[in-house]
Amino acid sequence: MKRIAVLASGRGSNFEAIVRAVKEGKIEAEVVALIVDRKGIAAIERAERLGVNWLFVDPSSFPSREDYDAKIVAILKHLKVDLICLAGYMKIVTPVFVDAFPNRILNIHPTLLPSFPGLRPHWQAIIYGVKISGATVHIVDKGVDTGPIVIQCAVPVSPEDTPETLSEKVLKWEHRIYPQAVKWFVDDRVRVEGRMVVVEGADYSKLPVVPALEDF
Repeated sequence: MKRIAVLASGRGSNFEAIVRAVKEGKIEAEVVALIVDRKGIAAIERAERLGVNWLFVDPSSFPSREDYDAKIVAILKHLKVDLICLAGYMKIVTPVFVDAFPNRILNIHPTLLPSFPGLRPHWQAIIYGVKISGATVHIVDKGVDTGPIVIQCAVPVSPEDTPETLSEKVLKWEHRIYPQAVKWFVDDRVRVEGRMVVVEGADYSKLPVVPALEDF
């Protein structure tokens, strides 16, 4: 059975969506740990409620980001993790991290990448005046939200939307596409060829989610 670890810095709603999909038998895997870089966050409360072990690793205890990531890598290797999911993890991972787990780190970003990477994505989208936004699950590489795209969903943006209302629209889809992407990886259906990610047997013909949702 594949072993999953999740890294989070905030409320952890996508972490919970993945754990619930595992508990419901939709994903044949085990979430072995939640690792957080902040104390007192909602993700910890979710982990305790869901019965998932969690660990706080204090970034201020390390002289550099590379040293911090080396510690995280050591923990993940000790746990024999097969797949790592970043879920609202507010740190840019270093090459130390990425090189240790090539094509085995996923992230979710609440826009249609490559548009509006980085911080305050919903604000960026509204200020730019886009009419469609969405969310993207991608493989993590050494850039900021630049990795190969696994799955995307699209939502309409209305003139009345604020960053908060747009966030709520997108979040509902995040909770579906992230577990779906995790399932595809766990089921060994994902093939990575440069920037192209292909999910074997998936339907690429339907909106608002491409590839189409199968289990969520």
